[in-house]
Amino acid sequence: MRVLEIATHPAFGRTEKEHSNRQDWQNIRAMMPYVWTYRGRVLLALGCLVISKLAMVGVPVVLKYIVDGLDADSGQAVVLPISLLLAYGLLRFINSGFNELRDAIFARVRFHAMKALSVSVLSHLHELSLRYHLERNTGAISRDMERGAQSISSILNYLVFNIIPTAAEFLLVAIILLSQYDSSFAGVIFFSVIFYIGFTLAVTEWRMHYRHEMNALDSSANGRAMDSLMNYETVKYFNNDEHEITRYRDTMGMWEEAAVKSQSTMSMLNFGQALIIAIGVTGIMTMAAMGVVNQELSLGDLVLINTMMLQLFLPLGFLGIIYRSLKYALADMDMVNKLLQRPIEITDHVDARPLEIKQADIEFRNVGFHYNEDRRILEDVSFKLKDGEKLAIVGPSGAGKSTIARLLFRFYDVSQGQVLISGQDIAGVTQQSLREAIGIVPQDTVLFNDSILYNLQYARPQATLEEIREVARLADIDQFIEALPQGYDTIVGERGLKLSGGEKQRVAIARVLLKDPAILVFDEATSSLDSQSEKNILGALTRISTNKTTLVIAHRLSTVIDADRIIVLDQGRVKEQGDHEALISADGLYAQLWRMQQKKTQEVQ
Repeated sequence: MRVLEIATHPAFGRTEKEHSNRQDWQNIRAMMPYVWTYRGRVLLALGCLVISKLAMVGVPVVLKYIVDGLDADSGQAVVLPISLLLAYGLLRFINSGFNELRDAIFARVRFHAMKALSVSVLSHLHELSLRYHLERNTGAISRDMERGAQSISSILNYLVFNIIPTAAEFLLVAIILLSQYDSSFAGVIFFSVIFYIGFTLAVTEWRMHYRHEMNALDSSANGRAMDSLMNYETVKYFNNDEHEITRYRDTMGMWEEAAVKSQSTMSMLNFGQALIIAIGVTGIMTMAAMGVVNQELSLGDLVLINTMMLQLFLPLGFLGIIYRSLKYALADMDMVNKLLQRPIEITDHVDARPLEIKQADIEFRNVGFHYNEDRRILEDVSFKLKDGEKLAIVGPSGAGKSTIARLLFRFYDVSQGQVLISGQDIAGVTQQSLREAIGIVPQDTVLFNDSILYNLQYARPQATLEEIREVARLADIDQFIEALPQGYDTIVGERGLKLSGGEKQRVAIARVLLKDPAILVFDEATSSLDSQSEKNILGALTRISTNKTTLVIAHRLSTVIDADRIIVLDQGRVKEQGDHEALISADGLYAQLWRMQQKKTQEVQ
């Protein structure tokens, strides 16, 4: 029998812990600007809430007089209860009607807050730097956005529809009891309610870790199952079906234990709540019944006190659920607030001006860049690219070639030195104007899961269909598109996976043509293509780069032999520069790379 020990991935078997240092009140205050836009509706909804609760508390008061009227002599019992019964029905209608009116008025507030928060989060995510987006977990961010929007709705629901109404009702009941009856009645009710709330919050807080553990194990079990199914072939290759089933069974076994404890403690909470209500109601009923016997209270008073107490405990029955859900919602809101508080690394200076292109020349002046001090990417890189020239940057993998393009787009700020376009430091111009002046055909063209037309038009949304057809023709992709059953309306699939690599590259070329920038960047645009596709794409790239300032980042040296100048990077430094012939004659790193690639090409042939 084999024994297989495999380290557990951090994503599995992890128990999610509650945010222990969360500032709940700060999170609620941070939510207020999204709500306060419709402050008139908020106040109107709160007014409806007050009317509804007044009507609700008025119901047992009217019921008292109905009972007292029916308990009176027969002469009054025929006339008096009829008007009171009408009032009773009217109060119940007002209670329900104004509750619904409150919901309808507050709907705009709630859903606007969800929309505004979601837009704020997405906008902030777009403003964060590439550094953040390379480190982020897309699925986690998506869940945070979803839960954040839902949390603001949940918090508002709990506050406006549960907590505030219950507090208002409690206050009204207190006023009635203290003004009309002996303070002992109010004392018993208040003591019962306070004990009920304290017990509920304490037990809920204690049992929440079982729920956390249950949820974490459920996620872990689901993750294990999906991971084993997504790697079905690997499981079969190594004959580890039983191992995967065992891992899943063990995790589900732990989930079963946590689920049983969660349900058992919930039953204990419900039992304790029922016991407190029963003791409180029994005590109040005993005191009220003794008051009736002693003729200090009427039967109506007995009904009034009993109804008010039951009416008060009814919403409190959901307190444990509301408290737990509110804590979850505040935790989700806390995650979103922390995301919104994350500083924006790349910002426009206060006095930033639009980039003015007189001559589209580029200069890297003593540029140094590092992600952190332990990982320096570029060191003292200097070069100039004149208007209309074609400059190629080559070098071994990890030399810092693609970083050059990212710095040019100002996805990062340089650690030292300057990057200038047309004599202007790009750190001092607006990001929008900078990126309008540059077009790129990337190594891996990622398309939106939309139509070919949408993806082409993305470069210039106001472009006409005729202009789009023209750039498609120039990129030599028009015949392919028109041969498709849906033509330009063809959906390309997620990340453009329904198109081949060459087809996606041609879409990228057409898109750059439509943008018509002053500067072109080709970031290893043919590295993943076969020889024939590469030849075709290179022809298209040559056509579109004529008379434009062009920066080519390349791995295959055969694609840049026509460049006006070639810069060779190695370990973040400029080792050599010159045209192809000069670099071959120098017999340095470039010549070495050239010979290696030529040898590989001959071996393939």
